[in-house]
Amino acid sequence: MSSEDTIQAADFLPLVRPPQKDDKSDSFCFAFRNRELLLIGEEGNYRLPLMKEMGKLGFSGIRTQYLGELRDISCYSMELDGSKDTGELVSGNPFENLSLADVCDLSEKTCFVGLRELSGILEETLTALAGKAVHIMEWDKNTLYCGRCGSETSIKEEERAKQCPECGFTSFPKISPAIIVMIEKEDKVLLARSPHFPPGRYSIIAGFVEPGESIEQAVVREVKEEVGVQIKNIRYFGSQPWPFPDSLMIGFTAEHAEGDIKIDGIEIEDAGWYRIDEIPHAPGTTSISGQLIRYFIDRHS
Repeated sequence: MSSEDTIQAADFLPLVRPPQKDDKSDSFCFAFRNRELLLIGEEGNYRLPLMKEMGKLGFSGIRTQYLGELRDISCYSMELDGSKDTGELVSGNPFENLSLADVCDLSEKTCFVGLRELSGILEETLTALAGKAVHIMEWDKNTLYCGRCGSETSIKEEERAKQCPECGFTSFPKISPAIIVMIEKEDKVLLARSPHFPPGRYSIIAGFVEPGESIEQAVVREVKEEVGVQIKNIRYFGSQPWPFPDSLMIGFTAEHAEGDIKIDGIEIEDAGWYRIDEIPHAPGTTSISGQLIRYFIDRHS
């Protein structure tokens, strides 16, 4: 099951325009400062703020974007202007050496949490929606002006898009397709380490799709480029929106066909074949990479 499935159709309805009578007051607010989400509450009991609470908390937004309805409650994303410096902004993993209480303004019980750390703090549907919210927020911020002629853009009412009133150029939210593949060789899985990973972290092969390339071709090319092996029996596994910054991860399984591992030394600094009892520190199952590794473990347990 991919994280995409956590936004259930029965729960969330994506919409472009808010209801006519929506005054925003009781709406969920996904408010971000530097891609960190504002939360309210105490340790073990955090929640999203409502739009009507933002002013009381001392926060104001540069722009807001309507996302749709979650269980009949309107949802908005908001880019904060930073004038209210409440809560400590923490990059990386805020839970490595401290608790959430350590990064909160305890007088107002607010804090900012990175998207990667939301799992287990908010329910899965809200965590997935936070990824959508930051994606839409950053698209809005990055398309204030036309990329063709430089004129100020306007939001289209009938679809999630912006249009230039001068030259007519239309821009949509950027989605960058990327593949990720779990490769098996008998009872072993190929795991690799990027120099950008946290210490000890290994994962499976991933990379962006090139222009003019099918996703299947991208799987074969990325594997060959990064670890030097040939693969066969490529099968679709699932997909996951990944807001780092705007990817759609498309997952596959495959089998080793031939060749020895030869790392590229640039994107990959180490790689090897691992049995289930040898697997090093891997991503959690909130990500599709962790789900693919778990799929391998379950099949060989």
